[in-house]
Formats: sequence, structure tokens, C-alpha cells
Amino acid sequence: MKNLRNIAIIAHIDHGKTTLVDALLKHSGTFRDNQDVDERVMDSMDLEREKGITIRAKNAAIQWQDYRINIVDTPGHADFGGEVERILNMIDGVLLLVDAFEGPQAQTRFVLRKALERGFRPIVVMNKIDRELARPHDVLDQVFELFLDLNATDEQLDFPVIYSSARDGYAVDEWPGELTDEIRNAGMEAVYQSIVKNVPPPEADPDGPLKLQVANLGYDDYVGRIAFGKIVSGRIDQGGPIVTLHADGSHHAGKATKVYLHHGLQRTEEASADAGEIIGLAGIEEFHIGDTITGSTDTEPLEFVAIDPPTIQMSFLVNDSPLAGREGKFLTARHIKDRLVRETRTNVSLKVEEGDVAGSFKVSARGEMQISVLVEQMRREGFELMVSRPEVIMQKGENGEKLEPYEEVFVEVDNEFLGDVIQNLAERKAETQDMKHQTSTVMVEAIIPTRGLIGFETDLLNLTRGTGIMSHLFKEYGPFKGTIRSRNNGVVVSMENGESTAYALDQLQARSRLFIGPGEAIYDGMIIAENARPEDMTANPCKAKQLNNMRSSGEGKGIQLSPPINMSLERMLEYISDDELVEITPGKVRLRKKVLDATQRKRAAQKAASS
Repeated sequence: MKNLRNIAIIAHIDHGKTTLVDALLKHSGTFRDNQDVDERVMDSMDLEREKGITIRAKNAAIQWQDYRINIVDTPGHADFGGEVERILNMIDGVLLLVDAFEGPQAQTRFVLRKALERGFRPIVVMNKIDRELARPHDVLDQVFELFLDLNATDEQLDFPVIYSSARDGYAVDEWPGELTDEIRNAGMEAVYQSIVKNVPPPEADPDGPLKLQVANLGYDDYVGRIAFGKIVSGRIDQGGPIVTLHADGSHHAGKATKVYLHHGLQRTEEASADAGEIIGLAGIEEFHIGDTITGSTDTEPLEFVAIDPPTIQMSFLVNDSPLAGREGKFLTARHIKDRLVRETRTNVSLKVEEGDVAGSFKVSARGEMQISVLVEQMRREGFELMVSRPEVIMQKGENGEKLEPYEEVFVEVDNEFLGDVIQNLAERKAETQDMKHQTSTVMVEAIIPTRGLIGFETDLLNLTRGTGIMSHLFKEYGPFKGTIRSRNNGVVVSMENGESTAYALDQLQARSRLFIGPGEAIYDGMIIAENARPEDMTANPCKAKQLNNMRSSGEGKGIQLSPPINMSLERMLEYISDDELVEITPGKVRLRKKVLDATQRKRAAQKAASS
């Protein structure tokens, strides 16, 4: 084990984790000289490549000199924190990657706190030193302050530092203040050497009974489910007996049909694996994250890892709109339920339960981004469904009082927009904790109910003309803060079925902001625009111009429509009110009212007001 190193790379979104893994793999000779390798090779999902974020933790292995380095690429967004917490069980050290211009962000704080609590002494990698405005020494001071805030030990505060440009493939131990040819040609040796020197070999018992805790799950069409984890003690042989010990005390027995190690990005089948290795194991279908795999039922299981609770809940429903079934392959409640249950097997921070009405399911998660990623995956797989507005999960205190989740929110804005942003936060029941003034920007730190965060990112972009930056992480449950307003404007709801016309939309755009263009399929109850007033309004977007034999005053004038607002799925989920839904199909995402008929909607509103 002395030549084995298990590490994770942790960082905020877009600070270069996956690019650094690319550089380490390439410079270690993992790929052939003539091999065609994509950028961000660790991003295995389409959504990861499109969004530029890591969603699922993934493994790779590098052979450098006599050392084998197992690398785990972890998500940088707090919504996917369930991935991070269980991955930390597999590793013995971390690389903390920080942008040399932006400095440590909120998600950096979240993952780093988890790593420091486990006793790891991070290696700090100051990335993107080639950026024009890079300020590595100032950022290093911020990193040190962050370690102090997170109660790092004296040993953890004495962290090694590497200066790198993962994109261009070089890293050095010292930063002279400017780029030189020597630095540009340095390669990634400094990172390998720092890992070997500062990350200890795995803490494992080669002579003890077999013990492995499942930290990740995979699936193969030929061998079935694959469990990934680090062998804490003992040795495993292909064909040998294995037992899965579940958290509830039950167990399943079988034999190890396949044992996998990682070489580069590839899984290779092995005859055996020793203590300290991160492996993949097939042979039992009943693997669950957190389970202990042993050689017999007499072995004491490893401690189950508790993770932060989900804070957001949304309803998934069968699509019942007039346009349902035109595009999707999977439409029924059974299809949706099977897919959601399948997701919970690999996503430990997601919970699914039956809804209040037939054909509905309540999905609980860390944040709306986590759920929106799942919805987008389902849409691409051919599902049709409807999703409700996110709701926070309340709890009861010791005396029966109502408690709600609170989050720490970090907002960076230009000085000129500070007043508007502070006012918006105050309206959302946020309490400002700290303001740090920089050259032209201000970093605002506040505590806010999770309910107040829903829709805040959109307001921030509007208030700051797209320049505001926000990140947040779960803090604790606290007293219920009362009513928080959601949307200032009402919506325009279609009162007809048919196809939208430019003539009708031209009349509507004078008093609303359109969500649709001409020639789109429309149905009664579908939301087609945002009203300029606070109340909802019905309209006929299918109205056509009346033709007669009289020359009209408008003849010869072309209709010029403003481009419709193109909202992302996350934005739609934030935008809708409690009486609205997002309809998702493989080809289209629409906004609609829960109750499509206008008369029934009015009755329901009156009944709710009277009660």
C-alpha cells in the first residue's frame, strides 16, 4: 500500500477540476501520443458537458513512476453534496482547487469543511494563474482565512501550495509573479510530487477480514449492478464469497463475479484486489450506498455515513394536458415511478414517496438544481411529465413549533447595485451578516430561509444587469419566518385551443412579455406571457385578422414581434406560482395552470380565499 494514493479533487463550479484531471491523465502517459482525447474527458454525461459542471462523482487512476494514484472527481455544487459526502470515505487526501482570480467561493467552503472534518490536510492548487487579472497571493490569503473560519488545525493550516494552469498543462511550487518559459514547460510534475509527498498511503488493514463500504453505484448490461468503494481491510478474490450488510440489519449473500480496478479512465477486470484499493465489484444486485460488503455475516459492519437532509420538495405528476402523448415514449405513473426509484438507487440524497393524488410523486432533494437535472435527464430519455413549484421541507421543534431550513448565501455585486440587492434580500427575510468591500465589488454574506432563495437568482441577474454572482449552502433549521412574496407580476393565460398567430401576439406584447412565438400549439390554460400587472389575465393567442374587401389602415405594415423570453428549466421552476405547473416533454417545455378551465380556476381560488 505504500505506493498507493487515493485523492479527491474539490473546488467551486468552473474552477477547473475536470480540466486538471485531463492534464494529469495526459502528462502521466495514460493516453497514447496519437490518441484522440476530448476536452473534459471525465465529464461522462451530456448535461455535464453542456452546463460545465460535475454532477456525478467519477473515478480515474494514474500510474506515475512507481506510484498508483486513484483520483475521484467530485461535484462542486452544494445541491450534489450527497455525492461529495460519501466519496470522502474512499480517499486519504484532497486537492483543493481555487481560481487564482475569483478566490474561494461558497461551494468551496461546503466541500472543504467536509474534508477538514475528516482530518485531511489539503493540497491547495492555485489554478488559472495565466488569467490576465490573476492575483494568486491575495487569493492565497483568502484561502488561509477560509481555513481559519472552518477551524482548521495547525497541521491543516500548514498546507502545501501549487500554482498551475490546468488548461495549458503546467504547475510549479513557487510563483515568481509572472509567467516564464520555464514555467510554461514545467508540465504537471509538481502536482504528482506533492501528492506523493503530502498524501498518506491508505489506512487499511491487509490482514483483517474483508470490509468495503459502498460509496458509488454503476450498472453494466452484462454483469448488472456494480458497487464502488475502498477496501478498508482484507482482500477480495474474483469468485470468492461476499455478503452485503444493509443499514437495517438485513443481508444478502453471493459471490464476487467481477472485480474491477481503474487504469486511466478504463475499468479493467482483475483476479483480486488488496486493502487500500478503490475497486468496482459485481455479484449481488442488492447493493445500496452506505452498505458494508464483507466475506461473512459475522463481520461487524462499518459505520453508516449520515448526510445532510434534503431541504426542497417537488411533485412529479403524469402529464394530462391536451397535447400529452404527442412526443414522449414514457407517459404513465408506472413509468415515472420506476424511473424515480431507479434514480434513488444511485443518488443517496434523493428521496421519493407517493403523492397526495393518484399519479403524483413527491421528490425531495438538496436543491432545485438537483431536481431540474433529473427532470432534464428524464426529458431526454423520452419521458413526459409535469413538475410543481419547489417547496421547502418543514420540521417541528421540540415544543411543536414550525421550523424551516436556512441557508448561507454569498452574493458578489458591483457597488452601484448594492442597495437594490440588499433591499431584495430584506424582502426575502434575509439577515445580512457581513459585507466585504473590494475594488469595485462587494461580497455580501447573509442568512436566508431556503424559501427566500427560490427565484432570487433571477432577481439578482435582473437587478445587476447580469453581473451578480450568487452561491449558497445549507446551514440549519430555524424558526419559521412568515410569508415571503414570490412573483410581482401575473401571467397571461390562453383561453383557446389552437395555434398562436402573429396578429394576436402583436396585440398582446404591448402589455405583456411573451413566452411563445407564432405558429406554436396552444391550449386552454397554458401560460403564454407575463402580465405587466400583478393579476392574471386571460387572452386568445390564436385570434386571426379578419379578412374583408375593405382596405384596412394597417395594410402594408409588417408585424414585428419581440423575441419571446426563453427560460431555462431551472428558471421556470423558480418562476411558477403554487397554482401552476411546468409541463415537460422531449421536444417542449411549457408553463400552465394546474386547473386548465378558467371557471373552475376561479371557483378554486374563491374556495381557497374563503378557507
